[in-house]
Amino acid sequence: MRYSKYFIPTVKEVPSDAEIPSHQLMIRAGLMRRLASGTYSYLPLGLKCLQKVMNIVREEMNRSGALEIVVPIIQPVELWDKSGRSADYGENLFHLFDRQGREMVLVPTAEEVFTNLAANEIKSYKQMPLNLYQIHSKFRDEFRPRFGVLRSREFIMKDAYTYDIDADGLHKSYMNMHDAYCRIFKRCGLDYVIVEAESGEIGGSGSHQFTVPCEFGEDVIVYFEDGSRAWNLEKAPVDPLPKEKAKGKIGQIEEVHTPGIGSVEDVCDFLKCRPKDLIKTLIYSAGDETIAALVRGDHELNQEKLTQAIGGKHTELADEATIVKVTGAAVGFAGPVGIADKVSKIFIDHAVAAIRCAITGANKSNYHIKNVVPGRDFPLEGSNIKVTDLRIAQEGDSFEGKKLLFKKGIEVGQIFKLWTKYSDRLGAKFLDEKGAEKSCLMGCYGIGINRIVAAAIETGNDEDGIIWPVSIAPFEVIVTSVNQEDEQVAKTAEKIYSQLIDKGLDVLLDDRILRGGVKFKDADLIGIPVRVSVGKISIAEGNVEIKLRSEKEGISVPIEQAAGKVVEIVNSLKEKLKV
Repeated sequence: MRYSKYFIPTVKEVPSDAEIPSHQLMIRAGLMRRLASGTYSYLPLGLKCLQKVMNIVREEMNRSGALEIVVPIIQPVELWDKSGRSADYGENLFHLFDRQGREMVLVPTAEEVFTNLAANEIKSYKQMPLNLYQIHSKFRDEFRPRFGVLRSREFIMKDAYTYDIDADGLHKSYMNMHDAYCRIFKRCGLDYVIVEAESGEIGGSGSHQFTVPCEFGEDVIVYFEDGSRAWNLEKAPVDPLPKEKAKGKIGQIEEVHTPGIGSVEDVCDFLKCRPKDLIKTLIYSAGDETIAALVRGDHELNQEKLTQAIGGKHTELADEATIVKVTGAAVGFAGPVGIADKVSKIFIDHAVAAIRCAITGANKSNYHIKNVVPGRDFPLEGSNIKVTDLRIAQEGDSFEGKKLLFKKGIEVGQIFKLWTKYSDRLGAKFLDEKGAEKSCLMGCYGIGINRIVAAAIETGNDEDGIIWPVSIAPFEVIVTSVNQEDEQVAKTAEKIYSQLIDKGLDVLLDDRILRGGVKFKDADLIGIPVRVSVGKISIAEGNVEIKLRSEKEGISVPIEQAAGKVVEIVNSLKEKLKV
């Protein structure tokens, strides 16, 4: 491909709305352009990178025995109502109506339609195991799209779904996909970690997330220093804190007037106390149930842990009317004293149970109460009460006695054991060897194609631009004709370019009539792994320069040996990514 005939609109200035390196460089290097909030057009370079990622994903999925299909991205809302995920996704789900007024959704993921397909087509145990996948666009109405393609409204996902007859079969399918994912991310040149994860809106139990550690990632990896275990933040467990030691006698609870003061920060300022001395009582709705969740004032409730505690039901903060009905007070003044018989269930974090004496809302507008003792003033045991791990892990926490460490990362893939969550609800059943009807055991497996590209840039860049892994770079080699107007230079560059094409390499020839410095800057910005520079001075000496994008200095190589040397270098780079 010739640069002069290609479309690579590079930009010198950093876009004002681009917050992280991958977003900045995908714009500056001419990979994509923003259309609207969270939506992007991919230009030729960007599309080439995506296609290379998709080719790797497709090769490894096919190698694993998966079969590729394509399902609609516009689906009847009834499918989502049946699965219960219309509520789970809430405002993140795009809705639209056809001309007959039928409600449809733009899918953020495809469990429903794949399960519906299985319900119509799988009849016997003899048809399983089965693994179907697609590579297709997905849509989420993100409240705040940001970080370029890391949190966008439209994105490309590879999603796969397995169907098995029993738990052993599901585990084999799950580990087959686990191994395929390891090969995919290795071939894409990503350094990744595998963490235990919560399954979120997808559901089921048993999940692992593939995460690329990097400074600007939105996900948080929680791990042991010895590397023996790692979790995403939503899954990370926390040891119970020891019971606080006695410090003098505690009096009876005392009501305190706190006019208009409901937040932890304001209460602490007003009562001259610490956040850890407060108990937050949060009222949630879970279907037809109202529940209370108690965490310490300096801790944050982990919504995923709460969801798991209540058996996987979708939970969301209760509306104001519900809070007032349950507590008898305005929002901000809920407390645990006397609330047990007003809610369906109470979940209490271990750290709350360990507090010796606390301040809580009084279930009375504009009032808090002091000297609240867990176990004395509100129960820690009961048929509808459970003390459990409810909070988000934070610095200083431990698990199994080991200190928890934290680092940021980008999630690039996740695998799930769905079990029968969707097959039960959508009727994906089969007859076993004895003729008994059973539900298919399912797994699902997602990879963010765009996210792989962004993660590669986040972990491969410098002050000059992108440093691509050779496997997903838009081109493997760029031949830069430094003095294109010089006939001998142009002919030499053309010859090397043709030789490399003949040897099967993916090559860009920079044949533009521009200063060498401009060409070098563009080559570094785009990040092509190997650059061959052909200039007047070098060819007068019978040489050209070969330089790796990842290295500061290049090497001089005789012109007649240049193509062979480049092939050797590219093959060496590819060898490092082989599985």
